[in-house]
Amino acid sequence: MMKIEAIIRPTKIHEVKDALDEAGFESVTVTDVKGRGKQKGVMQQWRGRKYCVDLLPKIKMEMVVADDSVDKVVDIIMKTAATGSIGDGKIFIYPVSKIIRIRTGETDGEAL
Repeated sequence: MMKIEAIIRPTKIHEVKDALDEAGFESVTVTDVKGRGKQKGVMQQWRGRKYCVDLLPKIKMEMVVADDSVDKVVDIIMKTAATGSIGDGKIFIYPVSKIIRIRTGETDGEAL
């Protein structure tokens, strides 16, 4: 089992979520986050003064999938979240050693 974390643009969340749903990956946790990467924020002007917004709003999607589903999920996220511009985001993949469903006590694959 692997945990996939994707940091994406807020404008892409519905498109990515719908594509994952359509492929049978319904379980996801979504969090509003702020951050920056190589783009290092943006310069804006307000009332004649320039200022830098260096922590931009992003969405963090987290999901745990079976090992054999990782490539499919990553491919879906990459295809639907990409705009081709700086700031599209990143995907992180981590191994998960154990899962326990609190309600039933099911573990690992049964808990997915």
